[in-house]
Amino acid sequence: MNYFLTDDQKMIKDLAAQIAREKIAPIAAELDESGEFPWDVVKTLAQSDLFRVFVPSEYGGLGGGMFEMCLVVEELSRACSGIALAYAASGLGTIPIILFGNEEQKKKYLPRLAAGEILAAFGLTESGAGSDAAAIKTTAKPDGDSYVINGTKQWITNGGEASIYTVVALTDPVRGVRGSSTILVDKDHPGFTFGKKENKMGIRASATRELVFQDCRVPKTNLLAKEGMGFLVAMKTLDQSRPGVASQALGIAQGALDQAIRYSRERHQFGKPISAFQGIQFMLADMATQVEAARALTYAAARSIDAGEKDVSRLSAMAKVFASDTAMRVTTDAVQVLGGYGYMKEYPVEKMMRDAKITQIYEGTNQIQREVIALGLIKESVRNQK
Repeated sequence: MNYFLTDDQKMIKDLAAQIAREKIAPIAAELDESGEFPWDVVKTLAQSDLFRVFVPSEYGGLGGGMFEMCLVVEELSRACSGIALAYAASGLGTIPIILFGNEEQKKKYLPRLAAGEILAAFGLTESGAGSDAAAIKTTAKPDGDSYVINGTKQWITNGGEASIYTVVALTDPVRGVRGSSTILVDKDHPGFTFGKKENKMGIRASATRELVFQDCRVPKTNLLAKEGMGFLVAMKTLDQSRPGVASQALGIAQGALDQAIRYSRERHQFGKPISAFQGIQFMLADMATQVEAARALTYAAARSIDAGEKDVSRLSAMAKVFASDTAMRVTTDAVQVLGGYGYMKEYPVEKMMRDAKITQIYEGTNQIQREVIALGLIKESVRNQK
């Protein structure tokens, strides 16, 4: 389909595709086995100015938005979504600074993030606060001109690799979720350490670690927005970032479809390529239709965000749900098309299937996203009846 990309957007998409093809695809299997963080690829992305695409121009960016970020994430994820996540997760950690940072904070962090000199991460999830983000226990006790942070964040992408962390903590535990705040924490702050690197089923080239705070003292100037706005900052951030997860899922699905089509033309059975069999043709047709529908919804959500639409929660959730479910279906079908070869690590589709699963889980499980969608529909119906 023609999505009417501008010349700049086409250039961004083509550049990301080239890096995926030349720099990521050749090392995807190796990094999946080793779990090594893709710093060489991060350096290439930085040199190519792709970290700049979603940062405002006044802070060293190219002035694009979520749509441009999604174009990059999609193309990188076609080759390896784990490697792509180093880029996407830094975007997630950067979005709160763009949305809620004051001028001093933006000038301090955004130029370095735009240049790819440092990476960012987003610290919300805890062992007892996943889907129920309001159940966080990490505290940030005000003490003079500082906050003293204690607690643990779990399953944080880019953990240990990022230099700046957007952390949601309770500055007033008595008020519950209304007493949460968002604080920027630098990697080298005393009292801030990391847990072990998690051994994951998929996205293995991405670093996932605990963030451990033990009397970590952070200046109050690192507060984003105002005290008590932590939950709002987190939810607004996720509303804007979920199309990024959708684009990751979309890239995985497109990559798996590409592999399935190529294999179906090369694999011969009963004297002809398996692409000549109706059963395979119908599978490929359904896979392609689902991928294109996911792309349309993901792009629509990203463009709505960039257009300044006020209520993007429902559309953002729809894009994340549909694209991630599509990635799981398409990668499963791709393994089926490749048969026994699809189950072997010599072929990339088994990795894509493992990678796809997390997109249904993080940044809000798909079950929670369906609640967001349904509540939005009900509220709209009530408004329309008044």
